[in-house]
Amino acid sequence: MTVAYVVGSGPNGLAAAIELARAGLEVTVLESHWRVGGAVGSAELTHDGLVHDLGASFVPLAVRSPFFRSLDLDALGVRFRHAPIELAHPLDDGSAGVLHRDVSKTAEGFGTDGALWRNVFGPFANRFDDLLDDVMHPLLRVPRHPALMARFGMLAAQSATHFGRSFRTDQARALWSGVAAHAFTDLEARASSAIGLMLVSAAHAGGWPVVEGGAQVLTDALVRKVVQLGGRIETGRTVTDVRELSDADVVLLDVAPSAAIGILHDAIPSKRRRAFDRYRHGPAAYKVDFAVDGEIPWRSEECGRAGVVHLGGTAEDVAEAEKSVVGGRSARKPFTLVGQQYLADPGRSRGSLNPVWAYAHVPYGTVMEHEHRIVKQIERFAPGFRERIVSTHVTSAMGLAAANSNFVGGDINTGANTFAQLIGRPTVGADPYATGVKGVYLCSAATPPGPGVHGMSGANAAAAAIRHL
Repeated sequence: MTVAYVVGSGPNGLAAAIELARAGLEVTVLESHWRVGGAVGSAELTHDGLVHDLGASFVPLAVRSPFFRSLDLDALGVRFRHAPIELAHPLDDGSAGVLHRDVSKTAEGFGTDGALWRNVFGPFANRFDDLLDDVMHPLLRVPRHPALMARFGMLAAQSATHFGRSFRTDQARALWSGVAAHAFTDLEARASSAIGLMLVSAAHAGGWPVVEGGAQVLTDALVRKVVQLGGRIETGRTVTDVRELSDADVVLLDVAPSAAIGILHDAIPSKRRRAFDRYRHGPAAYKVDFAVDGEIPWRSEECGRAGVVHLGGTAEDVAEAEKSVVGGRSARKPFTLVGQQYLADPGRSRGSLNPVWAYAHVPYGTVMEHEHRIVKQIERFAPGFRERIVSTHVTSAMGLAAANSNFVGGDINTGANTFAQLIGRPTVGADPYATGVKGVYLCSAATPPGPGVHGMSGANAAAAAIRHL
C-alpha cells in the first residue's frame, strides 16, 4: 500500500489526510502538540463551563467549501448555528452598519446605498458555489466560470478604500471597510478588496455561523473521518527532518514555508528555497477572552443581536489603524473584532455568564500589551462593559505564535495578503503545492486559496500529490 504522512493537524492537514485516505493511501497524521486541530479548537479559558474558541470561530467558508460539501457533516455531528444578525459595525453616533444573511434586508438598511449593495453582492451570493469552484483553487488557471470570475476579478483588483468610496452612507462604508480589514493589509493597496468581497458574499450565501458546542467539534469530526477511512493520528510527534519519514511515498506539510525549509533542509532545490525565504508574513492578532456577566451594554441595539461586531469607527478610522499595523506601529484605536458566539449557541454560557471572544490587529511580532486597548475600544461603543467583566484570558501575538507554529509572529493568516501573495501563494507556478522535493507537498494556508476554515488548501495539495503518484 502507498504510504502517506501529513505533518500538522490543522483543518488543511486533516482535509489532506481525508482525501489521501479516500484515494486508498495508508495515512498517518503527525502533530507536535497534544491537541489536534491547530487554530480550530475550544476550551474553558475563563470560567468553568464557558466554552471559548481558541482561534477560528465564525466559519463562513466551511458552510459552502467544496471539501466540506463532500463530507456528511451532519452525520459526523457538526451543526452550524447563526446569531440573529451576522455582523454589526457601530459608529460613534450610535448608529451601525448591519449585515444580514438576506442581501435585500441588508440593502434596505443602507438607504441610498441599498441598490448598489444589492447589485454588487447579490450576483456573487446567488452563484456562490460557482464562485468557490474557481477561487478555492489556484488562480493561475482557466476558470470554470469565466464571466463570473471576470466580474469578481475586476472588483477584487481594486483597493478596499477605492471600492468603499462607491458608497455614500457612513454605515455602508464603515461596514465594508471592517470586512475588508479581515485581510490584515493596507486598505489602500491594490486587491485589498478581494477578501472583503468573498466574506460579504459568503455572508449573503450562507451566513457567518459558529459550530454548535465550539470549534473543537468540527476538528473532532474531521479526526473521526480520518479514522473511519483507516488513517491514524499521532500527537506529540515533532518532525524536524523529512528523512525521519523514510518509508513515505507522499508527505504533505501543513506548515509555514519557513518551517518547510527547516524540515526539508538541503533536499529542497535552491529556487524553491529562495521563494520560501521571500515569503512574507503580515500583521498579528492579540486575543482576549472575557467572561461577562450578562449582555454587553452596546449603545447600538443591533450590536446586541450580532454574532460578530467590528469595532473601528468610520471607514477612514479603520484604514488608518490598518495602515499603522502594516507599518509596524500599534494603532491607538486598533481595529477590533468581538465575537458573541453564545447568541448563536447559548449552550456555551453558564447562567448569567457569557463567553466573549475578541482580538485586535497589532504589528507583526509585537510584544506590547494590548488588552487595555481592546477593552477601551469595546467601552467606546458599549459604555459600562468594563464593569461586566468577571475574568479574562489573554493570548498575546507571540502567545499565538507559540501555540501554533504556523502563526509566525502572531500572523493568524499564515502569510501577508499582498497582491503578489494573493496571485501566487507561496510562489507563482503551475503547482503551488510542490516543494521541489519528490513526493513532498505544502498544504497549509500559505497555499491557495489561503486563510480560512475551508480545508481546500489541504484537499488541493492532496489532489496534486495523487496526480503525481
